[in-house]
Amino acid sequence: MSLRIYNTLSRALEDFSPLEPGHVRMYVCGMTIYDLCHIGHARMMMAFDVVQRWLRSSGYRVTYVRNITDIDDKIIRRAVERGITIRELTDEMTAAMHQDVGALAIERPTVEPRATEYVPQMLALIGTLEGKGLAYRAGSGDVNYAVRKFPGYGKLSGKSLDELRAGERVAVQDDKQDPLDFVLWKAAKPGEPPEAKWDSPFGTGRPGWHIECSAMSCATLGESFDIHGGGADLQFPHHENEIAQSEGATGRPLARFWMHNGFVRVDNEKMSKSLGNFFTIREVLEQYDAESVRFFIVRTHYRSPLNYSDVHLQDARSSLKRLYTALSLVAPEDIGAIDWADPHAARFKAAMDEDFGTPEAVAVLFDLAGEVNRTRSARTAGLLKALGGCLGLLQGDPGAFLREGVRLDAAEIEARIAARAAAKAAKNFAEADRIRGELLAQGIVLKDSAAGTTWEAAQ
Repeated sequence: MSLRIYNTLSRALEDFSPLEPGHVRMYVCGMTIYDLCHIGHARMMMAFDVVQRWLRSSGYRVTYVRNITDIDDKIIRRAVERGITIRELTDEMTAAMHQDVGALAIERPTVEPRATEYVPQMLALIGTLEGKGLAYRAGSGDVNYAVRKFPGYGKLSGKSLDELRAGERVAVQDDKQDPLDFVLWKAAKPGEPPEAKWDSPFGTGRPGWHIECSAMSCATLGESFDIHGGGADLQFPHHENEIAQSEGATGRPLARFWMHNGFVRVDNEKMSKSLGNFFTIREVLEQYDAESVRFFIVRTHYRSPLNYSDVHLQDARSSLKRLYTALSLVAPEDIGAIDWADPHAARFKAAMDEDFGTPEAVAVLFDLAGEVNRTRSARTAGLLKALGGCLGLLQGDPGAFLREGVRLDAAEIEARIAARAAAKAAKNFAEADRIRGELLAQGIVLKDSAAGTTWEAAQ
């Protein structure tokens, strides 16, 4: 079975093959870095971390580009509020982002362009659009994109221009020819910091948000590439506008596949800074270990909503403990390259090849854990660990994971000892051994004697 990906552009699952055989080029819209990343940002970066991991596991070379927006109205305001330069703010927030997502084992992209490093490419693209009659200079000094002059506008969102106009909620500026027109170059405003503006053929100013990604993706991946990704909230207008800019300038498709991850929701509302219902990655990691947070995100399909709650995170921790408990029972064998003909591996691959189906792939991990519990097979444990690695999971020390944050009281220990005794009486020795191994991994040593079982904390 070949890899199939849900393409937002066609609204269908399509067989995937890269434009360049063996090499996948992927662009994902990254962070506007004026504050700490929240768990919704983590969900987006995690989704495409899993995508690039699976593509590499499938034998592809991957050039993964995820940009940083380091010039924006919010960034300017925050820097002014804090009395620091824009560069000081964006450097600080970039370092914080790397630290936070690194804790979640989200790998760095191959290329991480900063918007301010690509202003010349943006200006060249705007010049091309103006030369083709797709951009016009407004009386305010802005340069706008003439949406109605691009025939394909609306194909990603699936809406006609009239439908989009009916849904327009932004006040129409007097110097726009159409409410849907968007800014390519923003004229500088009085009082803005000098570092927030550039000289250009269109006057002093700075790029609009949409043109940044068109220029950076083209500069790093070429005029056409394989996958363009981001959160579902970017489908319109950001990604629609990227298509209009890029394809209007080059006459070529920007990306063959468009992928969008679902929202993180709290009380049935999208998690976002504007709604004030967000939790930063750092706040979440103060309460939960990083791998449990990663597992919480990964076990839900990337296109599905992810419901954030303490209950769901605690359940993720408990579920991950079951997998690590199996790995604590026997030292996993280093199996080298995964044999995809193995029945468990084949099921895992079939799940991931169907639009990165992590829920079904995770189910395979639990089946393998159950087999390890029954057989104590080092090779099966090795396969469990190797397949987990495709998702960025199960690469830690099982004992350390199981001990982390564990505060068993005497009653809980005695209850587990009783459960073990019942398993032994029923001649379910595999379960009895599993309970012993689980307790040992948590630092509890059991001692059996004729008088019964006692326990003590490991030294």
